[in-house]
Amino acid sequence: MKKFLGPGLALLLLLGVAAGIVFSAKDKRAGDQAARQAAASDAAAARQITVRVLTGSEKLDFLRDPELTRILAGEGIALDVQKAGSREIATRPDLKQFDVAYPAGAAAAKKIAAVTGSRRVFNSFYTPMAVASWKQLLPTLEGNGIVHQQGGTYFIVDMRKLVELMEKGARWKELQPNPNYAVSKSVLITSTDVRTSNSAAMYLALASYLANGDNVVDTETVADGVADRLVHLFAKQGYQEASSSGPFEDYVTMKLGKSPLVMIYEQQFLEYAFKHPAVDPNMVLLYPQPTILTKHTIVAISDKGERFAQVFERDPRIQAIAHRYGLRGTDNAALFAQAKARKLEVPQTLVDVVDPPTYDLLERMISRIESTLGH
Repeated sequence: MKKFLGPGLALLLLLGVAAGIVFSAKDKRAGDQAARQAAASDAAAARQITVRVLTGSEKLDFLRDPELTRILAGEGIALDVQKAGSREIATRPDLKQFDVAYPAGAAAAKKIAAVTGSRRVFNSFYTPMAVASWKQLLPTLEGNGIVHQQGGTYFIVDMRKLVELMEKGARWKELQPNPNYAVSKSVLITSTDVRTSNSAAMYLALASYLANGDNVVDTETVADGVADRLVHLFAKQGYQEASSSGPFEDYVTMKLGKSPLVMIYEQQFLEYAFKHPAVDPNMVLLYPQPTILTKHTIVAISDKGERFAQVFERDPRIQAIAHRYGLRGTDNAALFAQAKARKLEVPQTLVDVVDPPTYDLLERMISRIESTLGH
């Protein structure tokens, strides 16, 4: 026994020493890894920024989306989002206290860039203008040659005739046939306030094209004449909401009686339909021919804002999230698939799209209308 006891003890001692070395190495590696993780966490915290964003109401839920929040957090970005009417954003006295202005409409973005002196402008998503309406009105609109169905989608094929009916004060009961809506209410497209909201400015841009004989308004003289002619489209509406969420909320809650025709972004209708499984089957989207597109443009006012805009520009996951909110981008297959799943007929290609007037001429028409409406 003594013969084997010594070597055995020596072996046990050797194994103990080896185990100590192994566990010590593991502890060191674990400690190093923890140190690296702590350092990475400290570095992430050091580069974590809060970006203050002023945006139109139509993108509010999108910018507060939980998945988008996680993606931006991975880039060290948190958002503080506030809303205002897209045109109103440019007149905010505290605009430079924000890092990003994210309006709807290239004209509003151009004005914001001029006010802030920023040259860091990024295009992100877009949406066509459309008119939210009701299937009960289709017999009357189709019977008067205003609306026609093409490939499952309803188009306002005679937008000029519709504008002329509004200009002369036509009432729904005067239009025949009229099996469902023979009321004394004026034929009128409800919009937001043209003095504050881009959706109303795009409505004006489209109406001005039609009033100018299918030509973009291109001189100050023409702009003044067209504005004077079209002011009644806005004056007859009475109170108008400052941002695009208001008229659409009235449309979905108060139905046909309050809102027979409402100028909206296509994105608003799609976002609502994607989120609500029990959408009123009588809701219908009408696409003006011609129509006009609204670009959602990021104006980076600070370095933090530019960092946010660059992430938006390069990360394809953000475009996928935008599709869930009805926004169009560079590849819209997922958006159209969602619409089809909800049995919504969405035109994949809009062939009759017009440009708005230049920034200065559109502002001139808005200012002229504003002077008539009062402040």
